[in-house]
Amino acid sequence: MPPRRAVTGRSQEPRQRYVEELRLLRQQKGDSLRQLGDALGWDWSLFGKMEKAETLGGPEVAQALDQHYGTPGLLLTLWELAAADPTQFRERYRRYMALEREAVGLWQYSVSRPPGLLQTYGYARDALAGGGLTGQELDQQVEARTGRQKLLEGDSPPPFRAILSEAVLRTSLLDVQAWREQLEHLANASQGTNIAIQVLPFSAGPHGMTGTDVMFLRLLDGRTVAYAETDVGGELIEESARVERLHRAYDAVRDMALSRAESRQFITRMLEEVPCEPST
Repeated sequence: MPPRRAVTGRSQEPRQRYVEELRLLRQQKGDSLRQLGDALGWDWSLFGKMEKAETLGGPEVAQALDQHYGTPGLLLTLWELAAADPTQFRERYRRYMALEREAVGLWQYSVSRPPGLLQTYGYARDALAGGGLTGQELDQQVEARTGRQKLLEGDSPPPFRAILSEAVLRTSLLDVQAWREQLEHLANASQGTNIAIQVLPFSAGPHGMTGTDVMFLRLLDGRTVAYAETDVGGELIEESARVERLHRAYDAVRDMALSRAESRQFITRMLEEVPCEPST
């Protein structure tokens, strides 16, 4: 087994420790990134990104590397520590935001809330406040979330397709007026030339994305990356095989969803069900 590197200095940080071990083991074995990719069956650029701390890869990659280097369990353990580091969510999200600004196409599936790119100010504020934010931090996060919507404006905005579970349209805000404004915004946005909104009704039955919000980004270089989010965190996925599996699940959901015209009618019906506030 290759000698272990002492855990000192920045190597005490989980992500950096993982990155340094990846570099050290490859150098000791004498592999180039391309040779490593050929040996393990992944695109060599994935390993380059892992060694630059741009992505952790998945646990299956860490396991394959452990087998390749003869270090059973070492890299998988370091991967688990790096993935569990609470600072990693912020880093992954910052990188996702940077990629989102560069995207030439976006498509999303939403489980229980409107996509951030389609949330009104009132909805965003209520949702973020419900997550525990207050005061200046709340104001900043609301501005950041609604500010992202400029991406869909301008002379040549990227196309954006959003598939909304019916639960999105039935999980209303306590503030009736704010909820009405959100539904009106979705109805209006669905008529945009670059925005396609489809509703996945409950009647469609079980599917492969029941508990996961996911956004796909098509980048200028032709790559597609995904950001998957659950109630306990989010993950930026750049490995092509994992993105492809998610994409197939998304395509299956899209096939079950209502058409754009039917979806617009569905949203309008939901809007009609919202009680009007009594006049004062």
